[in-house]
Amino acid sequence: MSTTSTGNDAGRTGSGTASGDAGAESGNAARGASVIVNVLQVIRCFTVETPVLGVTEIAAQVGLHKSSVSRILATLEQEQVVERDEASRKYRLGLGLIAVAGPLLAGLDVRRIAMDDLRALSEATGETAALNIWDGTAAVTVEQVPSRQQVKHTSVLGSRYATGLSASVQVFLAHEPAERVQGLLDAGRIVFDAPTDGTDPAAYPERLAAVRRDGHAVNHGETQADEAGIAAPVTDHRGEVVATILLAAPRYRVPAERLPELAAHCREAAQRISRRLGASRP
Repeated sequence: MSTTSTGNDAGRTGSGTASGDAGAESGNAARGASVIVNVLQVIRCFTVETPVLGVTEIAAQVGLHKSSVSRILATLEQEQVVERDEASRKYRLGLGLIAVAGPLLAGLDVRRIAMDDLRALSEATGETAALNIWDGTAAVTVEQVPSRQQVKHTSVLGSRYATGLSASVQVFLAHEPAERVQGLLDAGRIVFDAPTDGTDPAAYPERLAAVRRDGHAVNHGETQADEAGIAAPVTDHRGEVVATILLAAPRYRVPAERLPELAAHCREAAQRISRRLGASRP
């Protein structure tokens, strides 16, 4: 009995500890969720009718103490989600919020508009045609039309590519400010995974300049020995690159002499989509 009793006691003790841990985790999760809700409530106070607000006005709307609202606004200001009007010392929404939503908005528009041209590109080349957008640190696949051939290269929607020699990454970085590109490289956000051609990262700016000049980028077995990729930029009515059109194929079907032909197809598809987005000079 003593053994049974000890076992029961141990079971109760263990259960109490697990319950305590679960309670602590639940409490932490609840507090974290509460903080997120408070931040969103503060952001939602800014409307078309009231684009500029002070701490006192926001605190009254969301039911928080002014010191809590001030801390939230200070953090949002650091991330450029809000900005302060120097004259009134009040706040308005900042451009950082647009930067967060930008890839989603661009992706939704481009994805809808690009489908017909992706199908036509895949049909004309016999290879997989994909649409990628840039999330600030990587190229993300948001749509694709797979090749009809039995052997083909495809990717899962939502796949992210941050390898410097990826064709889409080259296109996006070719149209980023040089200091932004260098910052991504220094931080290790863009990497060079033992490229098969021995590309020197120090020569990367020259490569990006060639991408801008040629209107397309090529990855001929440089990130994966058996894969070839060609990408071209899609621009919007402001002339900004909002996506890339990518052709992906097994490298054995893409000898060097075929690259110009596929690049031309890729550029033409990207230009057609750009025109639909209002680009005057794709």
